[in-house]
Amino acid sequence: MCVQYLTTVNIDWVKAHFDLDLPTSSTHDVFPTYPGTIILKSHNTQRTAIGPARFGLIPSWAKDEDFGRKTYNARSETVSQKPSYKQAWSQRHFALALADTFYEPCYESGRAVRTKIQQANREPMAIASIWDTWTEPETGELIVSFSMLTINANHHPLMNRCHHPEDEKRTVVPLRPELFNDWLNATPDTAKSLLSLDAIPEFIFSD
Repeated sequence: MCVQYLTTVNIDWVKAHFDLDLPTSSTHDVFPTYPGTIILKSHNTQRTAIGPARFGLIPSWAKDEDFGRKTYNARSETVSQKPSYKQAWSQRHFALALADTFYEPCYESGRAVRTKIQQANREPMAIASIWDTWTEPETGELIVSFSMLTINANHHPLMNRCHHPEDEKRTVVPLRPELFNDWLNATPDTAKSLLSLDAIPEFIFSD
């Protein structure tokens, strides 16, 4: 489960892969409720956009924004049924969260060690996510928020080394570049097929 990551600052990589300009952000180290940069696509206008969104999905029916403190990761196996996520999923609110690295606890030493994970090629990652909008009741402010999808990682050679030995092994799903557009254009059915270990590039533990 990803509770901390570094949003990318690689302007050239974003421009090369999405032909979009990375917005300036004062936040690099992202935790639940913090803003992170995401890319999404409008299926009405076919326009792709980039901008900040709150880490931790707030469904439209939530009573307050604190709801997002517990919805930063969505299990791929149940995302289409869970009340928090099913509307975003059915409406094809698929997004890519841009990250330079993410962190997981590794217990190989017998205790939890905060471990930095990057792509082997050191390039940024675009993590499969879903997004939704929520209206702040008092101000009317429209807040965009997102959750990263996770899959079982029991058979991943690196990610199965993370988390407590008794816990299920999970990983977020940074997609290979050739799958970026497939995710943004996915339907609920095709999105499921992209949430697999085969879609993930090679990871490394990094200093």
